Amino acid sequence: QVQLVESGGGLVQAGGSLRLSCAASGRTFGSYGMGWFRQAPGKEREFVAAIAWSGGSTHYGDSVKGRFTISRDNAKNTVYLQMNSLKPEDTAVYYCAADPDTYGSSDDDYDYWGQGTQVTVSS
Repeated sequence: QVQLVESGGGLVQAGGSLRLSCAASGRTFGSYGMGWFRQAPGKEREFVAAIAWSGGSTHYGDSVKGRFTISRDNAKNTVYLQMNSLKPEDTAVYYCAADPDTYGSSDDDYDYWGQGTQVTVSS
């Protein structure tokens, strides 16, 4: 069982940066694939980024490639999402997710979810 708590969201101007954190409970965090997803009002949940248990492999949604970076610190049971060059269309609730078997791009791939953190980008 893994519990996830996101933090770091807030209001930022277009072109700015934010770093989200997702703190995980559980001694087996280091063996889980981790993902970030987001959901804007009236839209479906969208894949943002994912990282393998070792941190050695990552992949990104097309809309954030080159601007966002996912990383993890297994010693701190934390996964991060560095978001640069933010745009108003990045406004959404951002969720982290964990799974023991995969680090896929579908929300069906993940068993555990955090409560989300709001990111608002003003123009």
